[in-house]
Amino acid sequence: MAGIGFELRKLLRKDSFLGLIQAYGYAGIISSGPWVLSILGVMAVGILSTGLNTQADIVISFLISITYLMACSIITGSWLQLMLTRYISDLIFAKKTAEILPNLLGALVVTSLTSLLVGLLFWPLFLEESLAYRLLMLSSLIVLSNIWILVVMLSGLRSYHKVLATFFIGYGLTILFALLLRPYGLVGLLGGFLLGQSIMMYIMLGLMVHEYEAKQLILFDFLHRKKVFYSLAAISIIYNLGIWTDKFVFWFNPITSETIIGPLRSSIIYDPPIFLAYLSIVPGMAVFLLRMEADFVDKYNKFYDAVRDGGSLSSIRQLKKSMIKTIRMSFLEIFKIQAITVMILIYAANDVLTAFNISTNYSMLFSINVAAVGVQVVLLGVFNVLFYLDKRYTILALCIFFALSNLSLSHLSQHLGPSYYGYGFASAVFLTTFIGFIALNRKLIRLEYETFMLQR
Repeated sequence: MAGIGFELRKLLRKDSFLGLIQAYGYAGIISSGPWVLSILGVMAVGILSTGLNTQADIVISFLISITYLMACSIITGSWLQLMLTRYISDLIFAKKTAEILPNLLGALVVTSLTSLLVGLLFWPLFLEESLAYRLLMLSSLIVLSNIWILVVMLSGLRSYHKVLATFFIGYGLTILFALLLRPYGLVGLLGGFLLGQSIMMYIMLGLMVHEYEAKQLILFDFLHRKKVFYSLAAISIIYNLGIWTDKFVFWFNPITSETIIGPLRSSIIYDPPIFLAYLSIVPGMAVFLLRMEADFVDKYNKFYDAVRDGGSLSSIRQLKKSMIKTIRMSFLEIFKIQAITVMILIYAANDVLTAFNISTNYSMLFSINVAAVGVQVVLLGVFNVLFYLDKRYTILALCIFFALSNLSLSHLSQHLGPSYYGYGFASAVFLTTFIGFIALNRKLIRLEYETFMLQR
């Protein structure tokens, strides 16, 4: 994330209101832009298609197909994200940037093969659907999985204008192609989506090729047992499974869902408010990234520089206090911004739902989900600090707890009835965040001891 931190600090050094706005804007785009744009892009295709008199069942089948593609691609493609990011960071630190692009291409090959295998495993479940539909779903899964890898890599570039332009071009073309091919029904909408996403993927890859020189075509060093941390792969998979667990619970319960196409089911009760709620993460994610990468990292580097350079114990303890103060202030600012966002959206819940053509009967569930998503931003902040402190197994334990609690509490909410829908996910996020703060506090108390005891 060095590129992000460098650019954010450069913008903040302008010491002007415009520089501050630019820094927050850049942080918001990089931290949540891909996810938000994907939601808005797919929703735009559905709304515009409906407005152009496309059959409702076709539009619904398209939206549900894309939702499952997003879920599956994020989960299947996620196992490489953190592991590759950590390995690339080590290459940058070791000044071996010529190996970045070959390893990225290797990661894309591995991701493509993994996605292909997952898609083929599910292929028999779609035998009643047309061959064109199955091929488009399989191809889209591969492309989306690669996009998530490229998004992580692009986030480290300093050319944030190019990154932003790529997102808008990609999703703009996705909407355009889907609408142009709309007369061909569901296959046309999926074909347009695939075409737009493929162009975006190649633009992203082009930016990476332009940024880094390479002496080799492809490398798979990022998979070397002695050079990577496989615990990061486990964290990625389990965390993303945890995020989608409550959706799966509602999708595959016949009482709360219905069959849409093939084996794909949808919960008309649960889906609209939860996905709309995720649009509220932008302010909190912007503050999260800005404060963590611009403020916390500076104090973090000073602390460990003093440790490596043999600083006095008193100076190291003073730097630790400064770092903890920065962490506390960062979380306080994240909480304040996201709390304000949550309160505004809860107050205007009916208006927001009406604007997106969603029934106001969902206002309570929407409010619960907005609050839960807001706390999830804080949880990501906890994870971020723990990652810097290299507490991977602590994060892994928290992810396992989050996934299991979301699964069990979401099941419990279904048994309790519609009035309790959404509380399972919300409770899981709140509990995990609370436990995460306890774990983080314990790690910070023992920071000097563990830092010196782990020296080799």
